Amino acid sequence: MPLIETKYFGTMSFEHESVFDFPCGLPAFEEEKRFVFIEIAEYAPLVFLQSLTRQSLCFLALPVLSVDPDYRLELSSEDRAALELEGQPECGGGILALALLSLHDGFPATANLMAPVVVNVRTRRALQAIRMDRRYSHQHPLRRPGIAPVCEGVC
Repeated sequence: MPLIETKYFGTMSFEHESVFDFPCGLPAFEEEKRFVFIEIAEYAPLVFLQSLTRQSLCFLALPVLSVDPDYRLELSSEDRAALELEGQPECGGGILALALLSLHDGFPATANLMAPVVVNVRTRRALQAIRMDRRYSHQHPLRRPGIAPVCEGVC
């Protein structure tokens, strides 16, 4: 089983099935193409997106539906093609949508619902899908009890 040095958990082993490819990288991190998704029960529902090449780079995320149960995914035709998807997908059924979290000292944590990380679980291809509408914010407040303290304890 391969090993990875992580930002928050030291050296960990991981399964190949937990590696996801980002062919275009992420905005501002275009060179980062592969991430291990780490889920640890005591921090659920947090997902840690740990870069395979840069130990210091790890994004914290939550499933969009845990932030907003009524969230509606909207992907451009280019994003659907890159993810090898037919038609407009919905969260679930092989599609995972994650909201990246922003944590700033002295401010409450927020979630980026405007540009979720969308994953085709079947192909393990992912991208950050930037919405063209203004339906959601990139600084959506986390109101669900228990999320902010968990984030603060990890960071």
